[in-house]
Amino acid sequence: MRIAVIHQERCHSKKCGLECVQYCPRVRSGDETVLIDKKGVAVISEELCVGCGICVKKCPFEAIDIVSLPEQLQFPTHRYGINGFVLYGLPIPVEGKVTGILGPNGIGKSTCIQILSGQLRPNLGDPTQQTDWKEILKQYVGTELFDFLQRVSEKELRIAVKPQNIDYIPKVFTGTVEELLRKTDERGILTTYIAELALTTLLNRAIGTLSGGELQRIAIAACLARDADFYFLDEITPFLDIYQRMRAAYLIRDLALDRPVVIVEHDLAILDMLTDTVHISYGQPAVFGVVTHPKGTRIGINEYLSGYLPEENVRFRDYAVSFERRLHGDEVVRKSLLSIPTLTKHFSGFSLTVSGGEVRAGEVLGVVGPNGIGKTTFARLLAGEETPDEGNVDREIRISYKPQYLKAAGDDTVEMVLRMSSSRFDSGHYQNEIIEPLGLRTVLSSSTTALSGGELQRVGIALCLSRDADLYILDEPSAHLDIEQRVKLPRILKNHAELKGAGVLVIDHDIYLIDMISERLMVFEGSPGIQGEAHGPFGMHEGMNRFLRELDITFRRDKSGRPRINKPGSFLDREQKSAGEYYYAMEG
Repeated sequence: MRIAVIHQERCHSKKCGLECVQYCPRVRSGDETVLIDKKGVAVISEELCVGCGICVKKCPFEAIDIVSLPEQLQFPTHRYGINGFVLYGLPIPVEGKVTGILGPNGIGKSTCIQILSGQLRPNLGDPTQQTDWKEILKQYVGTELFDFLQRVSEKELRIAVKPQNIDYIPKVFTGTVEELLRKTDERGILTTYIAELALTTLLNRAIGTLSGGELQRIAIAACLARDADFYFLDEITPFLDIYQRMRAAYLIRDLALDRPVVIVEHDLAILDMLTDTVHISYGQPAVFGVVTHPKGTRIGINEYLSGYLPEENVRFRDYAVSFERRLHGDEVVRKSLLSIPTLTKHFSGFSLTVSGGEVRAGEVLGVVGPNGIGKTTFARLLAGEETPDEGNVDREIRISYKPQYLKAAGDDTVEMVLRMSSSRFDSGHYQNEIIEPLGLRTVLSSSTTALSGGELQRVGIALCLSRDADLYILDEPSAHLDIEQRVKLPRILKNHAELKGAGVLVIDHDIYLIDMISERLMVFEGSPGIQGEAHGPFGMHEGMNRFLRELDITFRRDKSGRPRINKPGSFLDREQKSAGEYYYAMEG
């Protein structure tokens, strides 16, 4: 089977000279394999296309993908228009379990949720007409999904959905937090959620005045408070610190004791702890996506990280993601790059104290701690965007800073923004070390104002690394990134630190990312919103042990070397806590 996909937002037939039409051998022989429609967008006949790939290579805007699919993909679930994205397969919600969907952005995970929640009727691959439910159900006879889809078709299911884009909440609701939450309290359990998610102080606030983390917690509470037959949560961790992520995970686990829950999540530590089974979504983003049969969480995540699915005999990534087995206490000898002096900074109602330390040349230094504890303030003090009340930062060190929150300014294209930041844009090194790993080639001609959250984040990372600096500071670089992009990030930043002989300081809440990326660790402690203290840098064992003790969770490594959170109260959890070893014990 072969599919042809036209990325309509990148197809500019009036600018390109119609290379896809001119160079197509079937068009030259007289067939209408490639046409231009009334909107000026190319249309490719999949029946006539021979898959030569000439149009793919000739298109100057990289708007065409032609992919040969495995033979077993005979029955598409849904297709978005002619020459549009194709989805194969669906996840299976299970009573009393949390089912995870694991895969990159643009692979069809949100489409799965729309179909299972009844918001989208699958067309079985024929976008030219609305498929009848009888035909849809006929295809699923004898499968685990039949009864579920039948109830969806008869509109018998009550479904609660936590959307991915929480930014839309203030656009559709203008009241206070309490007014919104009271409307969703169908199970009489809202008081518990308000306490567990620390929403008490927000109840009288207007929805439009809230931060991303506050909106995320409110969206989770509103979804879980519904009295539904099924619950779908599309990304619960963005904008939340690790403490808030753990609380939300525990609440979802409690809910799933007697109700099925399906969740899409890119934080592997939370997904591992939260889910009973996972479906892996693979394919080519924005072209096609395949949802596998359910797998045990441990097996599924390990297969995803390896890039190979044994049951399906599919390799979807040309490298495996590995976790370094560190020899605790052994550190690479590096030169001191920047001495961090003792610093203090006072705001109205909040104060930060930094105990001092150093950043070394060629290292990636991780920074962990809850929201509101002063990590961003610390970054801004080093970057010169805040002035300390006590202490002085060496201003001779050149610093490049990527802030926590990114906003596009002006209508410049991504390429123009990056060219203005670096004279090395056209070099092979820049293309191979920044553009290609961050997946920016397809958005170079896009305006920065038209980028999605994940695209803007990757441009922000590239912009930070493009500048000539001695120290690179990245505040929450994993925000909005999917799993594929997160697993590439450690390699990108480590290579950059080594090649430039620079220091890289990373603030993030994704424990897996911090574990993969960091050589040493700074730990922020105190009372969020009131007082923060920065300690370290420590070696990874000492720093993570201190951090995880505050979280009251323990880590182990499985046979693949992947870190895993022990179930609270389990034998290994109790054994590690009694020994004071929160990070790591090795699984046999």
